[in-house]
Amino acid sequence: MLTLGQTYILRVSKLTDQGAYMDGENLGEILLPTKHCPPGLEVDSHLPVFLYQDSETRLIVTTQNPKVQVGEFAYLKVVANTDYGTFMDWGLDKDLLAPFGEQHRPMEVDRSYLVYVYLNNADGRITASSKIEKFIDDQAPHDFEPAQQVDLIIANSTDLGFKAIINHSHWGLLYKDEVNERLSFGQSRRGFIKFVRPDGKIDLALKQEQETRDQHTMTVVNYLKGHDGFAAAHDKTDPAKIQKLFGMSKKSFKKVIGGLYKQRIIKIQPDGIRLNNQGVKPKTNGT
Repeated sequence: MLTLGQTYILRVSKLTDQGAYMDGENLGEILLPTKHCPPGLEVDSHLPVFLYQDSETRLIVTTQNPKVQVGEFAYLKVVANTDYGTFMDWGLDKDLLAPFGEQHRPMEVDRSYLVYVYLNNADGRITASSKIEKFIDDQAPHDFEPAQQVDLIIANSTDLGFKAIINHSHWGLLYKDEVNERLSFGQSRRGFIKFVRPDGKIDLALKQEQETRDQHTMTVVNYLKGHDGFAAAHDKTDPAKIQKLFGMSKKSFKKVIGGLYKQRIIKIQPDGIRLNNQGVKPKTNGT
C-alpha cells in the first residue's frame, strides 16, 4: 500500500503531453510531470519516484530527491514566512510547510532548523514540526546492539556530551571526552552503538571501538616521536592534562599505553612514558 511522503519504484502505465502516468496501485494513476521525466522514458519502464501533493493538493510524483521523507528528521532551511506558516526547502519544487503551532520557537527566514516530517491527521498533508521531542519515544522497544552501525543526527548538547537521534527513532548520547572532532547542531553522520544500558538508554560512538583504539594508539606514538620519545603522562596523570595532550579520555589513554607496554613499545616511568625503540611500529587492527 502506497502512502504519501515515501519513495517507490513505480511502473509507467501511459505517456501523455502532461507527462507520464505511473501505476500507483491503491492510489490509481499518478502523474509524473513532463519536466521530471527522464529522456527515453517508455511505457512499462520502472522508475524511483517520490509521492507527494502539488500546490492544489493533487497526488503527484517526482524524480527529484527530497532531503527528508515522512517519518524522518532533517535540518532544513527556511525560505519564507506567510500567514499560513513557515515554508522550508526540502529539495522539491513545492516547499514544505511548518505550521506556526508546530514551531518550538518562531522560525526566521534563511535560518535552518531540525524538524520532524509527518502526515498531518487533520488534512493529510506532509508537514514539518520543530517540536522534535514529542516524536521520539525512548520507552519504545528497540533491537540496537553494541557495534551496530547507525545513522545519527546531532540534536542537542548536555553537560555529558551530545544528544543524537538514532535512525530517526531513539535518543543516544556521545560523551564529550570521547569526541575528538567538531560536531554541529543538525549534522548527519554515521555512528555506532557503544552500549545499551539496562534501562534501555543508549551510549554512542563515532567510530568502531577497534578503529578508535588504533587511531588513539597512533596519536600517542606520534606524540612520543615528536617529543624526543617522551611524554610527561601516565596512568596516574590528571584527566584534563591527558585530554589536552592527546585529545582523548583518561580511560582510552590507559588502554593505549597498556597495549603499547605489552608490545614492549614503551616503558612506563614515574614521570611519564618513553619509547623503547622509535623504530618499532605498533600493531593495529590492519597489521
